[in-house]
Amino acid sequence: MKTLRFIGILILILGTSSLAFGIHGVDEVGGTGPFPFDASVFENLDYGIYWFGDNYENQKAKAGKSNPYFDPNKPTLIFVHGWQKDTTKRYYREAFNFVADGAPSIYYAEDWIRDGWNVGVFYWNQMADEFDVKNAEAKIWSASGPKRMRWRTPDDKYHDGPSKPASLLFYEAYRDAMQTYQGNEIRIVGHSLGNQMAIVMTKFISMAIDNNEIPGHLLPTRVALLDAFYSNYPKGYLDGRWTGEVARQYVIELRVEGVIFESYRTSSASGALLIGDENIDLHKMCAFTEIKPWYFNSIQFGYKHVAAVWHYFWSYSFSPPSIKNSSDTGASASATNERIEELMNSPKKLVHDLGLWSKTPKDDRFVYKSR
Repeated sequence: MKTLRFIGILILILGTSSLAFGIHGVDEVGGTGPFPFDASVFENLDYGIYWFGDNYENQKAKAGKSNPYFDPNKPTLIFVHGWQKDTTKRYYREAFNFVADGAPSIYYAEDWIRDGWNVGVFYWNQMADEFDVKNAEAKIWSASGPKRMRWRTPDDKYHDGPSKPASLLFYEAYRDAMQTYQGNEIRIVGHSLGNQMAIVMTKFISMAIDNNEIPGHLLPTRVALLDAFYSNYPKGYLDGRWTGEVARQYVIELRVEGVIFESYRTSSASGALLIGDENIDLHKMCAFTEIKPWYFNSIQFGYKHVAAVWHYFWSYSFSPPSIKNSSDTGASASATNERIEELMNSPKKLVHDLGLWSKTPKDDRFVYKSR
């Protein structure tokens, strides 16, 4: 009986661990959020940066073409999503509304845009639509992984994909979209597997600058890693290294060049049983914050995982949170680059202390803890 009970618990954990970073766009109470895209972007291969405007309006960036939602003189934020299991057949893309993932129904890019930011998303959702998260992860690093760069259509068919890994496609889209950029801040935000995309793409930018292929001011100012996910074990496509190991080396090198890193954890997805590498040493290199979304119950792993995204974007609308027994302020999207850099270099991390039961970041408070 004890053995059967253990097996049942193990199946539950493995199942909910999959849900933790694979399900988007299906609301338990019936809502699905906005779908501001034409069916053609799901039925044909479509990847690249889309710039957003008011009320979910958006337009794909194209090299040498002006875009109504991009001003080359404004600060710029680009978000990159992670694993997108089974989203293509539902014609779903993440578009700054996460009501389907338990969030308040808010357009989370709105305050950024009104405050003068360019806001974009790099989409690679059809390539990230794999049953196994490790197959989607491989596509970030190599075009020769287990499933190469295949992409999915709504009829559940897979098709041969590009000859370049997703991170390089991201870099090329970034290079083309930012050709005329003269603004004073660039922030890259990656969720789940997207944190790996953010790090590797930023490394590509750094290498291109070193090779005099693009100007130095295109190096991102700040990179935010939201509930980062890395799988366990060495990878053949990385010559036997772990993905987390290579990512740490890139972060070490990018920090030397002045890139600021912040990391936020909201769920146990990073240490999903038998799958995930917590990559603790990576978080020690960042301004690291543990957020406790206790408004979700113990098995709502997926909601907790996605909470990292909307909590971060929403936190821009409020002053940085307070810290218990300190006059310091905590980490958030609205925190200054200087403050995030201080926290990045601090021996302390921040742990959620108040505001755990409410979804708004407005009442959050944190406490310093040793890393």
